[in-house]
Amino acid sequence: MSGFKYGLDRLLSSHELLRELDGRRVALVAHPASMSSSFEHSLDALAATGKVKLTAAFGPQHGMRGDKQDNMVESEDFVDPVHRIPIFSLYGEVRRPTKRMMDTFDVLLVDMQDVGTRIYTFLTTLLYVMEEAAKAEKTVWVLDRPNPAGRPVEGSFLREGWVSFVGAAEGLPMRHGLTLGEAALWFKKQLKIDVDLKIIAMEGYDPTRGPGYGWPLGDVSWVNPSPNASTLSMARAFPGTVLIEGTNLSEGRGTTRPLETLGAPDLDSPRIMAAMKKIAPEWLQGCHLRPCYFQPTFHKHVGKMCSGFQIHVDDRTYDHERFKPYRLVGLWLKAIRQVHADYSIWRDFHYEYEKTRLAFDLINGGPQLREWVDDSSSAAGDLEAICVPDEKAWIASRREFLLYPA
Repeated sequence: MSGFKYGLDRLLSSHELLRELDGRRVALVAHPASMSSSFEHSLDALAATGKVKLTAAFGPQHGMRGDKQDNMVESEDFVDPVHRIPIFSLYGEVRRPTKRMMDTFDVLLVDMQDVGTRIYTFLTTLLYVMEEAAKAEKTVWVLDRPNPAGRPVEGSFLREGWVSFVGAAEGLPMRHGLTLGEAALWFKKQLKIDVDLKIIAMEGYDPTRGPGYGWPLGDVSWVNPSPNASTLSMARAFPGTVLIEGTNLSEGRGTTRPLETLGAPDLDSPRIMAAMKKIAPEWLQGCHLRPCYFQPTFHKHVGKMCSGFQIHVDDRTYDHERFKPYRLVGLWLKAIRQVHADYSIWRDFHYEYEKTRLAFDLINGGPQLREWVDDSSSAAGDLEAICVPDEKAWIASRREFLLYPA
């Protein structure tokens, strides 16, 4: 993908864009993967221009510099020791910037690496800062970055009444196929956000081109946008594997391949795999499932031997269009319910500050997938009937917001 540039790189190299920031107080929303192609963090790179008046910065979940390793761990505000500006946490006492925070800048630059799944909280943080900027009459620039999951769409829409911090808006499918810049355009129109918005698009980005598809392999290096987003494979599998956070099964946290490896103690994995092949063999296509055993060093089932599999999507068996991680994980749950009828799948705990709604349903954006798993009479076609209409509607409606090939 010759000539590829992040939105950040385009800003840094454009005298015209930098002139637009002259005399304006600038803040930045960023995280550990907010790197230029020369491996400078965007906060440092912007400061090094000598042309950007940085007055504040914001860190989303896991922090501006990546200070929190586990999930759902808050970050505190602090003063950057190098640039001597306040770093406000948007995953601590507040999720939205307060009026005091908004008063520190005129233009907010959003430079976050997303992974293309609705539940990933950077998408919600983008929405929240856009909404608050509209109220405060501030300008927002999104410095666009790749969607490593690419253009494919999968999963049902987030249902009415299920909006949360892990579900930004109704009408979004689990795997949406948008970059963060494209999502900002969708938010602005769909949610009628009257914000002064500018997208600094990437240069040379083609999410339809293999072998990286959404990720420009060979041009830029992978930097974890969150601690457990450790590989491109994770980003490809995440629209399905993230569902396991709402279960008593392991999503592989505490292993070296989190959110690619799934399992639990006391599972009859050979029988489960056989059931998966019988229920919906077409949902196993496009990847390779390698049976494995693992023992998490922290998180669920710590110190216990788990039986399950790793999803491999980085070899010749990978088919970008046929791989359906949402259906694949739903199929695994369905097979577990069939083989182990009384297995306690659904985890009841406080998830992302939600205390009343079941975590699995919150992640899924409604109860429809859980109900399909638990219904002994339901078949693969019943889940297809839920997902396909939403997927087709989304593919048609998102076209006007696409900045790159589809």
